[in-house]
Amino acid sequence: MEITDVKIRRIMSEGRLRAVVSVTIDDMLAVHDIKVVQGDDRLFVAMPSRKDESGIFRDIVHPISAFARKQFEERILEAYQEQLALLEAEADADNASGSDIE
Repeated sequence: MEITDVKIRRIMSEGRLRAVVSVTIDDMLAVHDIKVVQGDDRLFVAMPSRKDESGIFRDIVHPISAFARKQFEERILEAYQEQLALLEAEADADNASGSDIE
């Protein structure tokens, strides 16, 4: 299995939910609505889930092994950090060009 693409669909700055992500596997399968969540100690990845009849949230799709979960989490968090850095660089560039106008 190879994660061939990670798309950061939405980034949030308030609350514990930090991003919503889509992942493509082997250029053949897309998994949407993966969440990047700020935990007490670190960021973690939550797989797509839905509430069952008893009110318990169950993953719709999830990695089977610890190795696969680690692969998903590392790749998603890496893409998230890259996107944050890009947004920060764009904001810095906008601020710098805005200060030239004054």
